[in-house]
Amino acid sequence: MKTKGLSVIVVFLVIGLAVFVLSAFTVDETELAIVARFGKVTRDPIMEPGLKFRIPGIEKVYKFKKNLQEWDGEKGELPTQNKTYIWVDTFARWRIKDPILFYQRAVDKGAANMKANMKKAEQLMGDVIDSEVKNAIANQDLIEAVRNSNRKLPSLEEISAEEGETTAKGKVKSSEIKIGRDQITRTILERARPKIAEIGIELVDVKIKRINYREDVQESIYDRMIAERTQIVEQFRSEGKGEAEKILGEKDKKLKEIESGAYKKSQIIKGEADAQVTKIFADAYSKDPEFYSFVKTLSVYSEALDQSNSVILSTDSDFFKYLKGYSPDKR
Repeated sequence: MKTKGLSVIVVFLVIGLAVFVLSAFTVDETELAIVARFGKVTRDPIMEPGLKFRIPGIEKVYKFKKNLQEWDGEKGELPTQNKTYIWVDTFARWRIKDPILFYQRAVDKGAANMKANMKKAEQLMGDVIDSEVKNAIANQDLIEAVRNSNRKLPSLEEISAEEGETTAKGKVKSSEIKIGRDQITRTILERARPKIAEIGIELVDVKIKRINYREDVQESIYDRMIAERTQIVEQFRSEGKGEAEKILGEKDKKLKEIESGAYKKSQIIKGEADAQVTKIFADAYSKDPEFYSFVKTLSVYSEALDQSNSVILSTDSDFFKYLKGYSPDKR
């Protein structure tokens, strides 16, 4: 009897342990849980971590992340109000606010794990956000989605001054915006939040991650940018050529001034030298006029009479006065 009683106790202990194992489950600090009986929620959601229990075989536990989640949308091609097609990439942050409503409307009951359960919720949330993004972008011009404020853009001369250059350029033309990208994202958030709240989700934030032009629009924009840069380059070249001509003109002017000064100085020196020579000749002539005349005549003979010249003059001429009475024997 004792052995039979011990066996019964062991069986009950095993059954009790099995029931405990099958009915017990834990909830992590980052999780919340819903316990559903045949697909219907029969108790309040489990928001606190710890060891919890269920009726095995009858109740099923669904666990979800209760911390902040991120939704990354697909890049979509959208038209703006001025008919410019752009690619818009958005993302959002969200969390579960009403677990029961979330379970009833946004959970795939046949999913095998928590990640698969979230897939349906993200799909429903994405449909709402994508629709609101499309409406917001379509109601505004491109510049409203690109810029955040009407801050003053720097002029080219201010940029050049920062770089240590000086140039005279006009200010960059800027377009005025009325609301800007931040207001557009706030509008998307305000319109999408109540719709997403209907599936038990609190939409915390929505942001436009990236905006880009469509391929055919990009080509025209790149062509325009190239044309603008080419125009700026040509302007710089024109200004550089003008500066070069100015420098060359200054160089020629200074060169002529130097040459003119040098020529003037050389003429003064030559004049002073000629005056000095004339003075020397005058002094020599005043000391012995006859000797000076004789030397000067001999100099003229050496220049005027040589083997290649023939001169026929009368011996009575003054030109040959120093040769009169000259004989080879009188040396």
